Amino acid sequence: MRDILTDAAAEGARVEDPAETARRHARQSLPKRFYAEAGVAEAEGGFAVVLDGKPVRTPARNALVVPRRGVAEALAAEWGAQGEFVDPATMPATRLANSAIDGVAVETAAVADETAHYAGSDLLLYRAEAPERLAARQAAAWDPVVAWAEERFGVRFRLVAGVMPVEQDGAVVRAVRDAMPEDPFVLAGLNTATSLTGSVLLAFAVLDGRLGADDAWAAAHVDEDWNAELWGEDEEAARRRAYRRAEMDAAVLLMRG
Repeated sequence: MRDILTDAAAEGARVEDPAETARRHARQSLPKRFYAEAGVAEAEGGFAVVLDGKPVRTPARNALVVPRRGVAEALAAEWGAQGEFVDPATMPATRLANSAIDGVAVETAAVADETAHYAGSDLLLYRAEAPERLAARQAAAWDPVVAWAEERFGVRFRLVAGVMPVEQDGAVVRAVRDAMPEDPFVLAGLNTATSLTGSVLLAFAVLDGRLGADDAWAAAHVDEDWNAELWGEDEEAARRRAYRRAEMDAAVLLMRG
């Protein structure tokens, strides 16, 4: 009996690694994988994601159906790549498609308004006054996009030195709002790309094929990359950036899939 009590006391005194504790609790809260195969099937309105032949439902219990086969295949690949547990954090395209179906499709005008509003304070319009090399990098990455956007939307943007807000002409937001796509999947991708980059101009450049995802992502992070070169890259910031890049790729998939 003494040995049993001693063993129990020792077990209770053992301190578990906090990271391992977090991982264990995360695993306990995730659903176990309940299917063998993920695939795609034709369905009303497009292509459905199916698990062992049965359709997947969104959190609002709508069918997970997308208009393009390539997008459906990408979603199915996310489901197929799950291990013992189904982890939504590793399924950015599925999460965004769910949002498009459950949210954007029923609030299209509100999402379009929110996205267009970024044009009034777009990242590309606010320039560093110093140092000169950073200002030059911004100009090299951003000026071509601004010039393209002025032609695309038929407006003129006011560039700002510093961070103090400057009101753009009212025609700017109206023109961008008029160009918003009606397709809820494309709009969901555009909205997400805009919020991730801080620039509706970059998002539209990707949508229209003016920029690829890599170039748009690099343009959105000119300032961040400059600071990383000066002070070094923070490990946690790098993880957050990688997570956000996966979301960006999902947005591009829905926009152009």
